[in-house]
Amino acid sequence: MAGFLSVLRRIYLTLYNWTVFFGWFQVLYLALKTLKESGHEHVYDAVEKPLQLAQTAAVLEILHGLVGLVRSPITATLPQISSRLYVTWGILWSFPETRTHILVSSLVISWSITEIIRYSFFGTKEALGSAPSWLLWLRYSTFLLLYPSGITSEVGLIYIAMPYIKESEKYCIRMPNKWNFSFDYYYAAILTLGIYVPGSPHMYTYMLGQRKKALSKSKRE
Repeated sequence: MAGFLSVLRRIYLTLYNWTVFFGWFQVLYLALKTLKESGHEHVYDAVEKPLQLAQTAAVLEILHGLVGLVRSPITATLPQISSRLYVTWGILWSFPETRTHILVSSLVISWSITEIIRYSFFGTKEALGSAPSWLLWLRYSTFLLLYPSGITSEVGLIYIAMPYIKESEKYCIRMPNKWNFSFDYYYAAILTLGIYVPGSPHMYTYMLGQRKKALSKSKRE
């Protein structure tokens, strides 16, 4: 029974990783094609649906960690997925005024290249039991440039959205109401930006540690 469940887990994770891989590959292809043919102002419209699907699919990674399908710690997975979902749905989808900015292009390209490499690495590892050394190197090295560019784009787009958040009062809950509760999305955005300040260096340091550990292990093998 344990052997059957192990095979089932492997098949599921292989299919999951390669399905999301193709989603991100489509995002990157459409982004680059649109940049070349129409300009950065049209990138979001071209990638909106596959971007939303591929990014939202990452929620399953939290579930995978919770039920023990993967070893990735929730403490590392949750902040990254949460911030990306926030930018995808809470900023770009919610405030169309942000969609034509050049930072959308840098965001989409940074995210998609990172995820294409990551999902191909894990998909290959699940399918074959191991991944080639060049793919492992890419998995643990490309973030050195792509993480800073992605984070800069995320922070920049949140900042750009703030005047529109304040003016529209979207998602705000005002008193009085039957719940006796108030919520201001504008101040929530400020709080989110504040979390990026300690959170980004912490995540980057964590990933540097993971890189050192993974590459050292591959050399020993």
